[in-house]
Amino acid sequence: MELTGVLVPMITPFDESGAVAYPVLERLALEILEAGADGLVALGTTGEPGALSQPERHGVLDVLAKVCAARGVPLIAGEQFPRAAATLSLVPPFVRPGPEGVVAHFTALAEASPVPLVVYHVPARTGQPLDAATLRRIGGLDRVAGVKYATGALDADVIALLAGPPPGFRILAGDDVFLSPLLALGAAGGILASAHIATDRFAALFRAWRDGDVGTARKLGHGLARLSAALFAEPNPAVVKAVLHAQGRIPTPSVRPPLLPASPQALRAAWELAGC
Repeated sequence: MELTGVLVPMITPFDESGAVAYPVLERLALEILEAGADGLVALGTTGEPGALSQPERHGVLDVLAKVCAARGVPLIAGEQFPRAAATLSLVPPFVRPGPEGVVAHFTALAEASPVPLVVYHVPARTGQPLDAATLRRIGGLDRVAGVKYATGALDADVIALLAGPPPGFRILAGDDVFLSPLLALGAAGGILASAHIATDRFAALFRAWRDGDVGTARKLGHGLARLSAALFAEPNPAVVKAVLHAQGRIPTPSVRPPLLPASPQALRAAWELAGC
């Protein structure tokens, strides 16, 4: 399956007892796909995987795999899962092995993985920056399908990478506020927590850049960048969950420790920009 377009890293909804609300997760995933998303991500950072038990993680994977299979769209999983189209694989965090160590790491992972890999490059979390040349080397490995590019900036390396990516290597925006300019430069899409909200507008933005409708793309891009900034004003996914709860789409806005619920001010700002 093609890893292009708007891919939504799903939140994990909790009910009033604090348990994972699996029927709500299924309904929310279907809503998002019906609104125009091109695929889903299970157990990304947005899904709070570190706060879930192993049975809960398996339950989330099973629900989202069923939804994606029924709709014929790709599922990217945050851990090895044979029913996924790809595994989202973090650059080794904390140890900072250097570019050669990162290349060796993904070479070994790709050789062992039953499904293709999408590299998750987020230096603010991993402490390991990578330049365009290193990412090209990783992207040239067999069974490496793409990169979620989340450096927190529209930087020279992503511009260089987009100018000459390896064949079949998909660059996906990982910082929601930079989606529009990266699409303009040739990115294949984005993995976007913000697209839980206003999914149809994010899908329209992708189509506008794909089809060369620059005027529409710029207008949508500016508005959605402001929405994304509001949704990430506090640690993800607290504000996204607060808006979803306010919309009546999930039973509680709860997040699990060490995260805290969104503040009323953050909810209000995001609510207004979402046009709710």
